[in-house]
Amino acid sequence: MTARLQRARPGSPELQALVDELAERLGRSVAVDDPLVRMVCTSRHFGDEDPVRIGTLLQGRADNAAIRYVLDQGVTQWSRAGFIDGRDDLGLLPRYVAPLRERGHLLGLLLVVVPEKSLTEHETRAIAQAADVMAAQMHAEHLATDTRKADERDLVLELVGADATARTTARQRGKELGLLGAAEHVQVTVVQLSRATELVRQSETALWGALEGFRQTRSAQGLVAVGTERATLLQLRDRPPGQDEVTAQSARILDALRTFLGPSVHPVIGVGGRHHGLDDAWMSYEQALVAARAARRLPTLKSVGDWELLGELAVLLQLPEHALNASLVPKPLRTLGDSHGGDRLRDTLRSFLEHAGSIPRTADTLGIHRTSLYYRLRQIQEITGLDLDNGAHRLTLHLGLRIEELLSPGGDGAV
Repeated sequence: MTARLQRARPGSPELQALVDELAERLGRSVAVDDPLVRMVCTSRHFGDEDPVRIGTLLQGRADNAAIRYVLDQGVTQWSRAGFIDGRDDLGLLPRYVAPLRERGHLLGLLLVVVPEKSLTEHETRAIAQAADVMAAQMHAEHLATDTRKADERDLVLELVGADATARTTARQRGKELGLLGAAEHVQVTVVQLSRATELVRQSETALWGALEGFRQTRSAQGLVAVGTERATLLQLRDRPPGQDEVTAQSARILDALRTFLGPSVHPVIGVGGRHHGLDDAWMSYEQALVAARAARRLPTLKSVGDWELLGELAVLLQLPEHALNASLVPKPLRTLGDSHGGDRLRDTLRSFLEHAGSIPRTADTLGIHRTSLYYRLRQIQEITGLDLDNGAHRLTLHLGLRIEELLSPGGDGAV
């Protein structure tokens, strides 16, 4: 699997011919990018190439910083063509950018390298005429692509849905279409945006762009379903993925989304359990939703929740959103928090419970003498009225601490 997930597919011969014709007419380098600023097709050089253009040709995509810079100019919202400034630190010369739209939808960007940042009226007219023809060509090509994406989305949603009969029918249809192999292991990943952006289509395009590279890798065959705020990646594998592989995949998805959508969207990822057989894809999906909820509520997870690493949090996170509130925190723990030195005592309690009641390990972790630890534990018992030698009392306090984690500031978003 290539690490360059945003690598664009080559444009059609018809689109390539239009790009070459315009470039020859202008005597300038021309390229067409998709709405995520990933190269679709490009002309030959005319002595105006820059490091970004050369790097794109060699690597199959522009550097993330260059992509983000172009998107930050708001080009996906432009209603007419205009210039973007160059950036010496990025190795980017000025470009004239014409949005390629058809029926209001942005299909791509026509970019012309213009080092002097000046075009004649004849040149701008030629670019406008070419842009109209290119947009029509891309629209025709996208109709077939959108139909395929819709069919794939419907198949994925049926495979992970609650209806067992629909799941069986979907598995049969997927195998007949050659979309589902005979791999023995399945894993579902959910990618969730924090809110719908004003540009819904751009969000959908970004989600697809971040996931499409995982539809076919050396170790997995995948299917993708994309909505306005959520995308689902279903992967079939010959073997369960290792933790490093799962972590690396999630990191690359987040990196792509932050490049395509900027820092304001705050995506999270939920990774479902690894299951044997496609029959359990629905289970991995439900677990991925819980894991995504964990990623939203727990800043310590750094935007990625993995069902297999959640432990007891996986149970708590299946409570309804309206029920997951401060009323679930046990009264003894609230009393402890309100007491003098409550924060220090709560940290002591947490360390003691995390270390299964081991005095030596708890004292070492807190960096205090065992005598001091015993004193704090007696304080905790006196304030809470609970016995730390009692398993049920320990469980009450431990679950209370876990609930407090889920209610921490910045962790109250629903998925």
